[in-house]
Amino acid sequence: MDSVHGSASTQPSDGISQGAPPSGPTPDRLLQLGMAFWASKTLLSAVELGVFTQLASGPRDAAALTESLGLHPRSALDFLDTLVALQLLEREAAMYSNTPDVDLFLDKAKPSYVGGLLEMANARLYPFWGALTEALRTGLPQNEVKQGGNLFDAIYRDEASLRGFLHAMSGVSLGAARAMAQKFPWSDYRTFVDLGAAQGALPVQIALAHPHLSGGGFDLPAVGPVFNEYIAAQGLEDRLRFYPGDFFKDPCPIADVLVMGHILHDWALPQKMELLGKCYAALPPGGCLVVYDAIIDDERRKNTFGLLMSLNMLIETPGGFDYTGAQCCAWMRETGFSAVRVEPLVGPDSMIVGVK
Repeated sequence: MDSVHGSASTQPSDGISQGAPPSGPTPDRLLQLGMAFWASKTLLSAVELGVFTQLASGPRDAAALTESLGLHPRSALDFLDTLVALQLLEREAAMYSNTPDVDLFLDKAKPSYVGGLLEMANARLYPFWGALTEALRTGLPQNEVKQGGNLFDAIYRDEASLRGFLHAMSGVSLGAARAMAQKFPWSDYRTFVDLGAAQGALPVQIALAHPHLSGGGFDLPAVGPVFNEYIAAQGLEDRLRFYPGDFFKDPCPIADVLVMGHILHDWALPQKMELLGKCYAALPPGGCLVVYDAIIDDERRKNTFGLLMSLNMLIETPGGFDYTGAQCCAWMRETGFSAVRVEPLVGPDSMIVGVK
C-alpha cells in the first residue's frame, strides 16, 4: 500500500508542476478501472451491513451509525465518508442520509428494493470472480462446482438461500418487467406465463399494469410457496397462479404469451434451442414468445454489462453465455417463429419477440 501512496505523492522528475495539464495519455482511467473493486466491495458491504435500510428512517450521525451497525471505530468514519464520495450517502452538518436513488432501491423495507442481487453478488459472485483467470484458461465454472456441488444445489439447499436467490432475481428483473409492461402490446392478448418466474416480479408488474390479463409463473416446485406469498402480498391471487415443473422435463404451460427472462443465457446452445422449441410447441397460432436478457449489441462494442454477464455465465455455468439480438433472432426463426424483432427495455436489457 505504501508504494501506491508514494507514487501518487511523488513530484514529477521533469520539473513540470503538478497542476499542469498532461501532454499525452495518462494512466488515470486504467488505474480507476483496475481498482474499481474497491468501490464495488464498499457498496456490497454497506448493503450487507444494512446501512441504507437504517438510514431510511432518517438522518443519523457517525457515532450512532457506528454503534448500530457494529462498526469498529478505526474505520467507521472512512467507510461512511467513502459512501458519501461515491454519492451513495449525503452528509449535512455531520448527519448522514441516503441519496434519493439509494433510498428507493436499497431500503429492504420498500417493495422497490433491488439489493437482493447485490446480496448475492457479495455472498457468492465476489469471491468466485477472483478465479476469472482460471475460468478463462480452462473454460470451467468457478463456483460450487469446484467443491463437487453445482449452482442450483447451492441455491436450493435450504429455504434461506432459495429465498435470497429469488429475491435477487426480482432485483435484476424489476426494471425490465416494468418496461415490458409498457412496451409490449398486451391489449392484444388475454393470458401469459413467465417461465422461470422466480418470486414473481414480472407477472406482478404485468398484471398490475393490465387488469384484463391473467396467467402466472412456471418454476421448480420448491419456488411455489415463495411465489404464492409474493403474489398474495400484491392481492393478485385471483389472476396469477403458480405452475410447478422443470422446463427440461415437463411441457410448458399454454398461454397466449410466454416470457423467458434471464433464463436463456444460463444454457449452452443445444439447451437454448430446446427451450425455444418447447415454447413454440406450447403457443397457440398467433401467440408470442418474449425473451429478455442483457442482450449484447450486434457489434459487441457497447453493452458492457451484457458482455460481463456472459463472463459471469462462464463463472457460474458449464455452457451458458449471453448473446446478441441477431443471434437470438436467428435461433427463434430456426425454431419456427416469424416477425421476430428486438426492442430495448431499460438499461442493458432488451426483449426479443417472436410470433408463432
